[in-house]
Amino acid sequence: MQPGFDYIGVNVVFICHDDEGNILMHLRSEACRDEHNTWDYGGGKVEFGETLEEAARREIREEYGCEVRHLTYLNTDTIFREHEGRASHWVVSVFVAHVDPRAVRIGSPEDIVEIGWHQPSSLPEPLHSGAARWLRDYRSEIDAAITKHIE
Repeated sequence: MQPGFDYIGVNVVFICHDDEGNILMHLRSEACRDEHNTWDYGGGKVEFGETLEEAARREIREEYGCEVRHLTYLNTDTIFREHEGRASHWVVSVFVAHVDPRAVRIGSPEDIVEIGWHQPSSLPEPLHSGAARWLRDYRSEIDAAITKHIE
């Protein structure tokens, strides 16, 4: 049984930023479930018994090897899409996370080809469809959460 296909998948997405307002993004490898070679924020499945916040903090540690300074809940969205001819259904909670850029590293080399810090106005291309969607739909909320936690 596969989450998102055989039953509703529950994911968290996190938009990590530094003290300068830059956004951390990674290039997805061929080992990722979908949208290979696109730039994404980061995310993963919620594990049984975890809160959404716990899942976001764990996934950030796993993917980027760092702890979260501040975590701000942004929104929960429902994603219906098709992947390789199969309908999928995901419930995704999006967070904005302030992290120490000096502590960031690639923690999942099988899934992440490269990481980089980018200004929100000049993100790398091509963007993962979810990353593009959240930036388009929630840009002012993302900017407000980043500005709130810049030290």
